[in-house]
Amino acid sequence: MKLTRRIFLKDSALAMVGVGMVPAWLGRSAWASELAGRNKVLVAIFQRGAVDGLNVVIPHGERVYYDLRPTIAVPETAVIKLGPLFGLHPALAALQPLWAEGQLAAVQAAGSPDPSRSHFDAQDYMESGTPGNKSTDSGWLNRALGLDPRMDRSPLRAVAIGAELPLTLQGHVPAVAIHNLNQFRYGGGPLAAGFAAMYDHAGDALLASAGRDTFQALRMVQQLDPRQYRPAAAAQYPNQPLGNSLRQLAQLIKADVGVQVAFADVGGWDNHVNEGGAEGQLAFHLRGFADAIRAFWTDLGPRQQDVVLVTMSEFGRTVHENGNRGTDHGHANVMFVLGGAVRGGKVYGDWPGLASAQLYQDRDLAVTTDFRAVLGEAVVRHLGARDLTGVFPGYNGTPAQFRNFLHS
Repeated sequence: MKLTRRIFLKDSALAMVGVGMVPAWLGRSAWASELAGRNKVLVAIFQRGAVDGLNVVIPHGERVYYDLRPTIAVPETAVIKLGPLFGLHPALAALQPLWAEGQLAAVQAAGSPDPSRSHFDAQDYMESGTPGNKSTDSGWLNRALGLDPRMDRSPLRAVAIGAELPLTLQGHVPAVAIHNLNQFRYGGGPLAAGFAAMYDHAGDALLASAGRDTFQALRMVQQLDPRQYRPAAAAQYPNQPLGNSLRQLAQLIKADVGVQVAFADVGGWDNHVNEGGAEGQLAFHLRGFADAIRAFWTDLGPRQQDVVLVTMSEFGRTVHENGNRGTDHGHANVMFVLGGAVRGGKVYGDWPGLASAQLYQDRDLAVTTDFRAVLGEAVVRHLGARDLTGVFPGYNGTPAQFRNFLHS
C-alpha cells in the first residue's frame, strides 16, 4: 500500500486535531452549509479477520454442514430460519426484523477470485478492488466517488471512522479519517499559531490544499457539537468499536454535511480456536455486529431511504472445523446488503454446495459471486455510476452480472 503525501498530510493534521492542537484562529464556517446537502450514501463495513460466513448465514438445510462441523455447527433448532436452506445465526436476532421488512439481504458464496489465504493480501485486494494486484495504491470506493463530476464537494464527502485512512478510501478524491468526533477541539497558543501559518502560507500547493481540506472538515464537524448528540428513536448502540463508529456515521449522515461514502471496520473474526456454535466467541462478536447495525438503521430514521450499507470480509473459513474446534482460512463468504432500496428478505447468489466434489480446492466454499459484482451494483444503482471500468480496473463488470438486490 503506497502512502501518498496527501494522505500523510491529512492523517497528520487530523491526529493533531485529536489531541487538541488545532489553532484557535479557525472560526465557524458559513461555507459548511453551502456545501451541505442530502446525498445518496454508501456505507462499507469491513469485518477484518475473515468471518466464518457458514456460521453467519447458515445452510441448515444441507446435512453435510452438520457432518463437517460436529462441535461448532449451530443446531437447527437455534437457527433463525430464512427458508428451507438458509438461516441466520441466533446472535443476529437484531437483524431479523430488517430481513422481515425487506430491507436486508445476503449474498452467499461471494468473494474474491484470488486464491490468497493471507489476511493482509486478501484485505488489500478487496479494498483496492483489484484481486491479485498488490501495486494498486487506491481504493474502489475512492475511485467510485471520483466518477462524480460535481465541483461543489464537501470535505466530508468521504469519511472513515478510525485512526488511519483505509486503502478503500485512498486515492485522488479527498477523504478524511476521523478517530473520534468528540475529540475535535480548537486549541491555541504559539504552537497552534505556527501550525496555522504552516498551512496558510504554504508554498506547496498540495500542502496548502490538504490543510484547507482538513480544517474545512474540522469546522463542519465541530458545528455538529457531537458531545450533545442523542440517537433518534431510542436507538441503543452497543458500547463497542463498531457501535461507536456507526453512531458517529449516523450523526454525520443525518447532519447533511455532504457525506457520500463512509467506511468502518471491525475485527475479532479470526477464530482458529474455540469458535463456538450458537454461543461462544463468534456469537459474541456477531451479537455486537448485529446490535450496532440495527441501532444505526433505527437512528437513521427517514434517511434510510438514502443509504445502502454493505458488509464484506477478506475470505471465508474452511468448511470442516479443525482440531481446535475452530476454522481455518477459506475462500467464499457471505456479504450483507441493507438499504431502503434493497430487495431484501432474500439470500442471493448461486449456492455451490458443501459436498466434497463441490468444494474449492477440496476444502472451501466455492465463490459463485465476485465481490466486485456486489459492490459494483451498489456503485451503479445507488451512487449512479455508469461505468465500472475505472472503479474496478481489469474487471469486466456489467449489470448482467449483478444479483439485482437493488431496485434500478
